[in-house]
Parts: sequence; structure tokens; C-alpha cells
Amino acid sequence: MQSQQYLQQRRKLAAAFLAFIFILAAVDTAEAGKKEKPEKKVKKSDCGEWQWSVCVPTSGDCGLGTREGTRTGAECKQTMKTQRCKIPCNWKKQFGAECKYQFQAWGECDLNTALKTRTGSLKRALHNADCQKTVTISKPCGKLTKPKPQESKKKKKEGKKQEKMLD
Repeated sequence: MQSQQYLQQRRKLAAAFLAFIFILAAVDTAEAGKKEKPEKKVKKSDCGEWQWSVCVPTSGDCGLGTREGTRTGAECKQTMKTQRCKIPCNWKKQFGAECKYQFQAWGECDLNTALKTRTGSLKRALHNADCQKTVTISKPCGKLTKPKPQESKKKKKEGKKQEKMLD
């Protein structure tokens, strides 16, 4: 009876050992199946940087539009491409639609020229646009009339009372 128990224990031990070996082989095969990712190759490109034209609106002088990009290089697959762009409609187009300026308050009216001026410094340029660092704008001063002296309220009330009495 002891020998049968001994044989059963040996069989269980052998089965456990075989299962352990099988699991080890399966794990090793799974790891071997995974390919190591090669590090990204650094592209040595003969292509130059993209040079972009100004944004050309699809309709009108602001809103959605397109710009053309070009680059040089002997082995470049792509030397030209088109990109969508947008020109904000509230920007001062006088200085380029891709240049935004921060303006100071209007100056005093120059009586010789009847104009008032203010300067603006470059706040932002879209897509590396070529913008002036500072700009100056001027506009007409408007009417230069002296304000009428107002009649006192008392006089107005008295005038209204007299009108009522006459009626």
C-alpha cells in the first residue's frame, strides 16, 4: 500500500514538474515572439524649411483662405503644398492682414494738419509674416466747434411759463 502511495506521489510530482516546464516554455516563446522595437531612425533630410506665402482669402478680404508652401532639396518627395488658413476680419488690413498691433490712445489734434495720430507696436504676426515693428496711423480730428453756452435752467423754466401764459 505504501508503494502505491509512493508511486502516486511520484506521478503527481512528475506531472507538476512537466506542467512547470511547459509553462516556462510557453512564456519564453511568447517573449521571443515579441520583436524589440528599433529606435526611431533620425531622418537625414536634404529638404529645406517650408517657406509660406501670405494667406489669400477665398472670398472678400478676410475669413478662410489658403496659402502655398514651398521648400527646396534634391531628395524631397514633396516640394509644394497648400495649407488652409484664416485671416481675422477685425484686424487692421492697412498694415497687412497677418500683422496685429497694440495701439496707444489717440493723440491731441494737430491744428495745422487737422489730424490726430496714434502709434501701434507689433503684438503678433501670423505664420512668420514680415511685419513692421511699429506703425503710425492718423485720422481727421472731426469738427472743431466751440460748444454753445447753455442757458441756465431757471431761464428755460421762465421762458416756458411765459409761453404757457400767452397761450
